[in-house]
Amino acid sequence: MKNGKRTLPVLWIALVLLIGALSAGIPVNDVTNAQSGLGTPSSVIVNSASETGADKVSTDLLDLARDPRTRGNRVKVILQLKDSPSGSLNSFLHRSDVSIKRQFQNFNAQALELPATVVEKMAAHGEVKFVSLDRESGTFGHISLTTGADAVRNTNGVTTTGLDGTGIGIAILDSGIDPTHTAFLDRNNGRRLIVNKDFTGENRTDDPYGHGTHVASVAAGNGRISSADYIGIAPNASIFNLRVLNSVGTGTTSSVMAALDWVMTNHTLYNIRVVNMSLGTPAVDSYKNDPLCQAVRRLVDAGIVVVAAAGNNGKDSYGNKIYGEIHSPGNEPSAITVGASNSFGTDARGDDSITTYSSRGPTRSYWTDASNIKHYDNLIKPDIAAPGNKLIGAAAPGNYLLTTYPDLDAGVSTLDNYQMMYMSGTSMATPVAAAAAALMLQANPTLTPNLIKAILMYTSQPLSGFNMLEQGTGEINIEGAVRIARLVRTDLSSLTPLGSPLLTTTTAPTPQTIIAGQTFTWSQGLILKYDYATGIDLITKYQKVYGSGVLVSDGVMLSNGVLVSDQTMLSSGVLVSDGVLVSDGGVLVSGSIFLSSGVLVSDGVLVSDGVLLKDGVLVSDASLGGDSIAQAMSAATNGDTTKVINLIVDTGVDCLNY
Repeated sequence: MKNGKRTLPVLWIALVLLIGALSAGIPVNDVTNAQSGLGTPSSVIVNSASETGADKVSTDLLDLARDPRTRGNRVKVILQLKDSPSGSLNSFLHRSDVSIKRQFQNFNAQALELPATVVEKMAAHGEVKFVSLDRESGTFGHISLTTGADAVRNTNGVTTTGLDGTGIGIAILDSGIDPTHTAFLDRNNGRRLIVNKDFTGENRTDDPYGHGTHVASVAAGNGRISSADYIGIAPNASIFNLRVLNSVGTGTTSSVMAALDWVMTNHTLYNIRVVNMSLGTPAVDSYKNDPLCQAVRRLVDAGIVVVAAAGNNGKDSYGNKIYGEIHSPGNEPSAITVGASNSFGTDARGDDSITTYSSRGPTRSYWTDASNIKHYDNLIKPDIAAPGNKLIGAAAPGNYLLTTYPDLDAGVSTLDNYQMMYMSGTSMATPVAAAAAALMLQANPTLTPNLIKAILMYTSQPLSGFNMLEQGTGEINIEGAVRIARLVRTDLSSLTPLGSPLLTTTTAPTPQTIIAGQTFTWSQGLILKYDYATGIDLITKYQKVYGSGVLVSDGVMLSNGVLVSDQTMLSSGVLVSDGVLVSDGGVLVSGSIFLSSGVLVSDGVLVSDGVLLKDGVLVSDASLGGDSIAQAMSAATNGDTTKVINLIVDTGVDCLNY
């Protein structure tokens, strides 16, 4: 830019236009803060964003592009586009020093490698929406009875084939799956790994790392081993092995996006209804700009349920609680984000708690305006919690995790294709929820992802002593969720009027479930962005936020700085509460306020429980995409106190009547 050639009137016009653009794009509660930045010299304001494209570059990438120590390096990035590249941008992308690594068929995005020095120049083109680093991603890492899954497969105490995921495809984006393990056979000895694809470049789809095999068995492992003691939640679902993490458990944003791109292209052909993402990367950019979040939204809008791990950064090295560590794509509003609970090895749920390592909300991803002011998403996450501590699942033979941490061997069998191992983390909780969604879809294939998410939240069990930023609405309850799924009308559509009957019955289901002789009451509420909604209308009347192409959180809007219900999206019987609640062991709405909404939705630094929420900076193992493997492995061997589990050692005789 040549400032010396600009006339004074032109400068004033540019400044006025910039002020207008800033005011138009900033939420009500952020206008004052943003305008405070207008006291800087006009030349600084113009240079900082509008002409260099800096406002369309993620902060960590911008640092690399401007730091004298790194700006000479080549960087791998994800380029998101508004329109197809043309003219000067097309020429730029065909420069000799720019390499296109991947183009995504269903997302208007590309993976590139280019000099850091030219990132801002590329971002300045009008067709560019956002540019971010191709960040590393990594893993986070008696169940069928305690979650309520057994209850949907039992009639008068007798196990039947019932709901077992038959016909529903679950895509497992992970470190691969061992194809020889007995846990993945069907009742006719056929393999349920329908498709195996590698996106890491290692040209293999087995599981040398060991994470994906365990995750897949929690979701869909059969009951052949040890008389079905370690059966998965949906034991006959079709499994799609999409390997995005390499032999040491790491991957890239672009490899994960490539797998999501494949799902988007092929989901109708294979009836893939659910995607499990027991992985993550630091949530730096707002979900509005994050390429993984944008890809997830595209899938959800197409009718695919996406379930994501919250992360394992709930405490620091001193054991103190940490808030604000939800990872991407768990920070995406349309995803079902899952935290980890501890069942303590018991079927009854009265002693269940949230694990110390499970990441807490709110989401601290952000966008930066032209005045360099950060605006945090601050969404309440996770959405729900599920058992994730010391789960026993299938072990790939000779895998890295088991070899490195031999105490993870559950001692169930010495045979390679029968071996089981312990693992802990939100990675293990996520497939519980993903498989629950598969059972709900088997019961009622017409359910939308938003409705599945709403039902899972509404029927969950609030755990005493934990706030919403730790557990969402509560611990998953598959019995209650499937019971409602069976009652939901199958003729609902975008044309269904707001407030129409949601169920095929006029009598609302009793909001209670009995597991292992204990009765608990459902949460009977939904998390809506910053707040909590309750009311019988949520389950008896059709809400527009249950449709496709919208968000469940679209039912809440900001009006003059106050959060109110949007009654074009939510019926008048839905009540929106004020703040994040602490459960008293009953209904969450009866708990005490943990943070008022006025605090939660503000920008800046939040303080809660005496612990400072990171100001958009993650203190985690960045090499593993925000996951602390040390915490997950420690939890699996010593971690959160776990009662002794009576292991059922495999006899070597397959149990076929599971």
